[in-house]
Amino acid sequence: MVKELSYKQIRKCADPESLNFDTTEHLTPLDGIIGQPRAVSSLRFGLGIQEVGFNVFVSGPRGMGKMTAVKSFLEELAKNKPTPSDWCYVNDFNDGGQPKALRLPAGRGKEFQQDVKKFVEFIYREIRKLFETDEYNTKHDQVVSVMQNKRDQLMREFNQGAIAEGFTLQTTQMGVVLLPSKEGHAMSEEEWTSISQLEQDKLIEKRKALEEKLKVVLKEVRLMERTAQQAVMELDKQAVRFFVSGALEDLKEKYKNLSDAAGWFDDIQNDVLENIESFKQSSDGKEKEEDVPSNTYQVNLFVDNSKQEGVPVVLEINPTYHNLFGRIEKDVYQGTMFTDFTMIKPGALHRANGGYIVLQIEDVLKHFMSWDGLKRALRSRAIQIEDVGESMGMTSTKTIRPQPIPLDVKVILIGRSMMYYFLHEQDDDFPELFKVKADFDTSMDRDDKNTHDFLTFISTLCNKENLKHLNGPAAAKLIEFASRLADDQEKLSTHFAAMADVIREAHYWAVEDQAAQIREIHIQKALDEKVYRSNLIQKRIQELITQKVFLIDTDAAVIGQINGLAVIRMGSYEFGRPSRITASVGPGTEGIIDIERQVKLGGPIHSKGVLILNGFMSGTFGSYKPLTLSCRLVFEQSYEGVDGDSASSTELYTILSALAQVPLKQGIAVTGSVNQKGEIQAIGGVNEKIEGYYEICSAMGLTGKQGVMIPRSNVQNLMLREDIVEAVKKGKFHIWAVATIQEGIEILTGKPAGERMKNGTFPRKTIFHLVEKRLDDFASQLKKGGKPVAKKRHSKNNKSRAQK
Repeated sequence: MVKELSYKQIRKCADPESLNFDTTEHLTPLDGIIGQPRAVSSLRFGLGIQEVGFNVFVSGPRGMGKMTAVKSFLEELAKNKPTPSDWCYVNDFNDGGQPKALRLPAGRGKEFQQDVKKFVEFIYREIRKLFETDEYNTKHDQVVSVMQNKRDQLMREFNQGAIAEGFTLQTTQMGVVLLPSKEGHAMSEEEWTSISQLEQDKLIEKRKALEEKLKVVLKEVRLMERTAQQAVMELDKQAVRFFVSGALEDLKEKYKNLSDAAGWFDDIQNDVLENIESFKQSSDGKEKEEDVPSNTYQVNLFVDNSKQEGVPVVLEINPTYHNLFGRIEKDVYQGTMFTDFTMIKPGALHRANGGYIVLQIEDVLKHFMSWDGLKRALRSRAIQIEDVGESMGMTSTKTIRPQPIPLDVKVILIGRSMMYYFLHEQDDDFPELFKVKADFDTSMDRDDKNTHDFLTFISTLCNKENLKHLNGPAAAKLIEFASRLADDQEKLSTHFAAMADVIREAHYWAVEDQAAQIREIHIQKALDEKVYRSNLIQKRIQELITQKVFLIDTDAAVIGQINGLAVIRMGSYEFGRPSRITASVGPGTEGIIDIERQVKLGGPIHSKGVLILNGFMSGTFGSYKPLTLSCRLVFEQSYEGVDGDSASSTELYTILSALAQVPLKQGIAVTGSVNQKGEIQAIGGVNEKIEGYYEICSAMGLTGKQGVMIPRSNVQNLMLREDIVEAVKKGKFHIWAVATIQEGIEILTGKPAGERMKNGTFPRKTIFHLVEKRLDDFASQLKKGGKPVAKKRHSKNNKSRAQK
């Protein structure tokens, strides 16, 4: 017979004395990622290799602290790397619709912006003063006076000739006109009508000739004015060129190593010389809005790394298209929308350029165009800022298209493993752009090193969030909880978010208790309260069982009936509940029929488990003769879907009991899957199943005969509650671990299972012998049309009848 497990085997306790500290306050703070050597190795490789496409996808379940761990890892790595360049956008004087991007050493961008701003303010102020100097005005007046004298001389000479012909020049709003004159003044209308028609005709002919001459004179005047205007402009350019070139010389010298900046300074000088009028004082001497220095010569400090130490690490929690790639803002002036290069704003990729950017893949995928834009930027290795509506053809307003900025960034995507495999299969670009996968494991070995790292995590969290520190017993209790989360006595869970929540809740109870430290009772209180907030449904089910609404026996023995165990998940809370499983058998050829499957309540894995039972029965009892059996299996009072194979061994025990007509102990609940060879296989949720059944037995009264039978391969997964450990220690509750169906049926019936002997039969009075005998009876009944086989009676009367 299989021995039951001792109380020491069902929970691995942590010894507070072995931790060698009074409180976690005395531990060295955490440095690096805990218990993830595979992920750390992948990260170091992916972040170290510089070739294209070696970006990193960090995969693992939610709540493991991947984002926090990766961010801390990157920040530590980024400190020792050179700070990346600053970026500025400036006006492109050759193509105003495509602002130019200037690259400057880290910290020089702000200095460059201020220098240019001071330069522009200086030339606006000083150029205006220049045009007000006596020297300039004297030269300007000389140019203008020469032109005016020549113009006046031409007009006087023409006017004298016109007077000699009987005409005078008169200036009107329509221009210069010739009017007939008399005695030195223009004729009135009465004087014009008083002369004869012949004289009028002569004057008209003379005026036509004079008008032709006047055209020539006016043409010469205009030419003289243009020449004078060009002379004034050249005078202005000479004065301004000398002044601006001198002012720019200092900037060119300061930024001589920046070729792009030097070329842009030359463009500024040329533009100033072409737009000198905008620098002059208004005619009334008052400063107007357009007289204020415009944005034309300003610098848009786009990315400023002056305060950055090492390379940037950017965590973008809302990766919309504009948050990633920047935007071109617009303003409205007098009902018209406008923009310029000073309204270009950076995105997360610009801020992370030269360093690292961390993104949640699910957040990227759910924002319109973010994923496509990210892939396009990584392929082209450049960031192009554009309006989403314009790129899709939804809007056609005039805007600017900034020059792309070269992209040199490592993208770290964080998500679940299923997202990695989905993208790998469905997106052709994904394998080319994210060639490194860093898998975060859900657990780590419970060895000395990892235990110490786990404790330093506790210390770091308490220091960071100003929580009370844990004493030794409290830390030991948390270690045990970590093993429970991992479902393994030799592992610690890496679900650090759950651990942090327990510490925060324990801190709350410690504050309520006015304790100096978090003690073991506070950790236990936090765990108990967390369960209490979530187990309402579980308690309602327990009430229905104790009230006999749900039929569960925890005592006596019944043929073809057993208590199976299942796990119910309600959000983040899981609990075990028993279910009655029954089997009915009879002669037939249908084999084992799963009623759950027949009514479409059974899932595919559960149906597979039932078919495996057919395999076991055929292999064990049908090797020498056809198997004649019709069996119905059902989960009683089950009104929802059933799936999974963890009850397959339980179902097999009910079939064997029904066939052998041997009752099963109802106080023993069973879990475990089985294969066709009769080997019991591991299942999940073993702790929840045992605890759920223990609570039912406790509510209905512990008899000392109740317990749970589990697969032997699940013993290492046991981290049961301390009250169950105490019950097992006192013999009030039992746990058995079995490896085969034979071991299990012996525990449930108290009878040997039996091994097939050399003659092909099973030993008499064993379970398998009784099963085989029953199957033979079914075969005989089937041959006789379903009638029961008469049993032979050995008596004297029978003997005498036989003799007669």
